[in-house]
Amino acid sequence: MKSMLTAISNALCRVTGRKVAAQTVSELLIDLSEYVSLVSPATTDATKTRWQPPKPPPDVSSRPPDTDLVSPQIQTETDPQLETPAGTVVASRSYADFTPRVTFDIKKCDLHGLEAGPPLKAELTREQGLEYYRTMQTVRRMELKADQLYKQKIVRGFCHLYDGQEACAAGIEAAINLSDHLITAYRAHGYTFTRGVSVREIMAELTGRKGGVAKGKGGSMHMYAPHFYGGNGIVGAQVPLGAGVALACRYQGNGQICVSLYGDGAANQGQIFETFNMAALWKLPCIFVCENNKYGMGTSVERASASTDYYKRGDFIPGIRVDGMDILCVREATKFAADHCRSGKGPILMELQTYRYHGHSMSDPGVSYRTREEIQEVRSRSDPIFMLKERMLSNNMASVDEFKEMDTAIRQEVEEAAQFAMSDLEPPLEELCNHIFANNPPLDVRGTNQWSTLKSIS
Repeated sequence: MKSMLTAISNALCRVTGRKVAAQTVSELLIDLSEYVSLVSPATTDATKTRWQPPKPPPDVSSRPPDTDLVSPQIQTETDPQLETPAGTVVASRSYADFTPRVTFDIKKCDLHGLEAGPPLKAELTREQGLEYYRTMQTVRRMELKADQLYKQKIVRGFCHLYDGQEACAAGIEAAINLSDHLITAYRAHGYTFTRGVSVREIMAELTGRKGGVAKGKGGSMHMYAPHFYGGNGIVGAQVPLGAGVALACRYQGNGQICVSLYGDGAANQGQIFETFNMAALWKLPCIFVCENNKYGMGTSVERASASTDYYKRGDFIPGIRVDGMDILCVREATKFAADHCRSGKGPILMELQTYRYHGHSMSDPGVSYRTREEIQEVRSRSDPIFMLKERMLSNNMASVDEFKEMDTAIRQEVEEAAQFAMSDLEPPLEELCNHIFANNPPLDVRGTNQWSTLKSIS
């Protein structure tokens, strides 16, 4: 090592005419640094060695400005003699680059019988936004696949699709607990998913297979889960049932609430007003939710109701009218309503102004009582999934690639669920009379039931 240092020192001395006294490698390297320019070629053209920034990838210019990723920050320091970069620092994209939370202005709710309503601002975290998007997009893709299977005659019977109204189910679920209770009408696929049932079980139920959530015996309108009392085929009948669940919550004093949903087409039913009266008298912890999608079957709300202010229909029950196409509006309004019920103030009525893209059911083309232009206008102006996505992109809460990856994964999940729903076996005949009674069956009356030889084993 000593001989090597001596040789390098002597060589440097011959070049510079100065004696180098470095005794170690580190000292020698430091000493060498000041002579770098002396040993550089004299013919160096500084303009040829000037650093040039890299050319951008081809797709950068075509990317919308509000969805751009964070631009890399490049800093250079130039050696004055060679005019070449002495160092570069390039920042790569990471999760730390995204905005973790943003507070948004939301639409003010119309109030009835209340001095104050839900807040006018809503905070959204990046994690919440991605989860809400995943939930709504899964429901959307699941319903579109159900439409396809129905047209192929793989799904039979009644089938009411929920696409367009996803913000209602996702927003309500984001504001309550899984221990709370929920009951709805026959447009129930979205709520079945938000209550925890897998896409696979929902699709298998639609096709009547034993792997379905109700073992293939419920179909589109009758799916259930813990604390979810399903879709109900009788118009408006689920509302008094929901009040009964709320009565049980109050009787047990468990702090839970019940969300009882119905559509604008059921809003004129007498049993609903009877339920309102009892719920107000007993101060039941129940949120009555009218999902107003503008049409009851093929009849517009203006032609069906003398008053379309459904949030005022409770009269002595306070009410709020909410933008049902904005998941943040729905979430904040539901939080407000849930706090109202849990505090012992009794029931509250919530009208969600929303819109369905499909017809009333799969047998309804949905364009004989409304125009295609009307449907397209709602899609382009207030689609709940598009609105959430644009909010997140414009505020740097996520990237376009993230949404694309999520969409691909959701499509694959739905497709795999559909394949299972078509390949799974139908329930055997001996299952027909099982799971009918919660406890013991009633007394058999001979000759009244052709299946009397079959006994319930539930």
